[in-house]
Amino acid sequence: MKALIVGGGGQLGRSLKASAPSTASVISLDRGALDITDAQAIQAVMQQERPDIIFNAAAYTAVDRAESDAEAAMAANATAVGYMAEAARQAAAAFVHVSTDFVFDGAAGTPYPTDAATSPLGVYGATKLEGERLAGADALIVRTAWVYAPTGGNFVRTMLRLMSERPEVRVVADQIGTPTYAPALADALWAMSQTGAKGIYHYTDAGVASWYDFAVAIQEEALEAGLLTEKVPVIPIATSDFPTPAKRPGYSVLDKSSTYALIGKIAPHWRDNLRIMLKEIKTHG
Repeated sequence: MKALIVGGGGQLGRSLKASAPSTASVISLDRGALDITDAQAIQAVMQQERPDIIFNAAAYTAVDRAESDAEAAMAANATAVGYMAEAARQAAAAFVHVSTDFVFDGAAGTPYPTDAATSPLGVYGATKLEGERLAGADALIVRTAWVYAPTGGNFVRTMLRLMSERPEVRVVADQIGTPTYAPALADALWAMSQTGAKGIYHYTDAGVASWYDFAVAIQEEALEAGLLTEKVPVIPIATSDFPTPAKRPGYSVLDKSSTYALIGKIAPHWRDNLRIMLKEIKTHG
């Protein structure tokens, strides 16, 4: 099997390459190697490499900036997905596209099933939802949330920095979701892709947390691992206390039951994966 990873320079793209099965030959392209908004460039890569499967881990993820940069967000999160989906169809290759919990408005009080009504609150979610549409019925679309890894820009690394620099940190406590460790998501994507499944699925780590809960756990586990030396107060605040250009869903826990049935196992709890991630940083920097 020959696999093409688009967005290979991101935290999920790197994780997909690292967790590829031994039977897979992997080509990983970052944004410097492939402009995903160029349909001809995508077609040229497909003709040259002729992969059996494409993983799209590329996206415009600057949620707040998207509000004033909608054209760029649409180009990366939607138009480019259509280009990749069409190239995959022409090459008879499987297409795996990664989407987001931001396609929901957060008004639910129970985990969102895959067929729940979508209603994005901002440009980022709207462009990702359009990307799902353009991926088409032949694609495997996997929605996820709150992704982090030992490298790259993410909430865990930001908290570690702030907790080492500031006398206290203030974290939103009324947005509820589930953290997702990128290597665990990558493992799930490989497993799901090998079933031949199509349609929409959900995958995050198991469990539920607010950003505040997540921050408290980061500090506790980082102190235990020796990545932090002093405990600082973590202050819960309301979303209204920290206004941002983009409105975020207040509740975006995803129902993963169909994914568990597909791959035959449940996800690890987010705190277990957080501990693994911090050990990775401790070991490798």
